[in-house]
Amino acid sequence: MSRKVEFKSVDDYFDAQPENARKTLLELKECILKAEPNATELLNYNIPAYALVENGKRDQQIMIAGYKKHVGLYPHPTTMVKFDSELSEYKRAKGSVQFPLDKPLPKELIVRMIKYRIELLKK
Repeated sequence: MSRKVEFKSVDDYFDAQPENARKTLLELKECILKAEPNATELLNYNIPAYALVENGKRDQQIMIAGYKKHVGLYPHPTTMVKFDSELSEYKRAKGSVQFPLDKPLPKELIVRMIKYRIELLKK
């Protein structure tokens, strides 16, 4: 029976990913930190999360995860609604979007999504 790996740090998580997923996750992290340089890196649900405000709880975080064929960005349902038309070419759910590993990340769009989420948190 295989046991789920419990990661000790975000770096452990990144290091456990296949090379193409790791590279894309690091690009996502870069986008998050470009939008909010003071974001706090942590693990939440055993995946990398970035608190956008000090001691940010789950709904004040952006989470990312690596998979075999894509990376997931979890910006919050309100952000997904706002950017729905711009994300139409990607597989998405209520609070997440999947970016395929075989295509370049839409970095400028991701930065705008995160900045929008930050603005909502400040209201």
